[in-house]
Amino acid sequence: MNDDAMRRFPVPDESDLPDDLRERIEDETERAGFTPNVFAAYAYKPSHFRPFFDYYDALVEDTPLAREEVEMIVVAVSGANDCLYCVVAHGALTRIYAEAPKLADQLATNHRVADVSEEHRAMLDFAVKLTESPAEVTEDDVQALYDAGFSQEAVWDIGSVAAFFNLSNRMATLADMRPNDEFYTLGRGE
Repeated sequence: MNDDAMRRFPVPDESDLPDDLRERIEDETERAGFTPNVFAAYAYKPSHFRPFFDYYDALVEDTPLAREEVEMIVVAVSGANDCLYCVVAHGALTRIYAEAPKLADQLATNHRVADVSEEHRAMLDFAVKLTESPAEVTEDDVQALYDAGFSQEAVWDIGSVAAFFNLSNRMATLADMRPNDEFYTLGRGE
């Protein structure tokens, strides 16, 4: 694991981790070809690692949203929160799942001018409003998602992804998590 995964807290030695964390990290490393620094960072506190990644898995696996939609929300929310780690890491995933090499950069800087459908603009507008001014979210904002064609479950999931990544962004900022070099170039083409 990368000792520079985060700068404000110590990165534990992988050999000191509980077996289930080591197994999860090894699986992810094999799948990605490198160990994403978020795994090394959250390993600092195993009792938080487990529910964090369990909820993340639920958000990306048990949803009517396409994986590219989940990643688009993550990048727009993370851009609004100035979260370097999540913008870079999930920007790579957005480029890969959406097969759109410029999209993540557009979403991270200003989702309102990104090359997205009206449905996706409504989704991103909602996620960013929930991020920036949650007390101002009204029934009209939720209705805009229904009007854009999202199901009740999808509306729940849009809010859940935005809320989870507000937590994730704040923890990444607290820890000063650093994106892996690999994330910067993934999905950008040749």
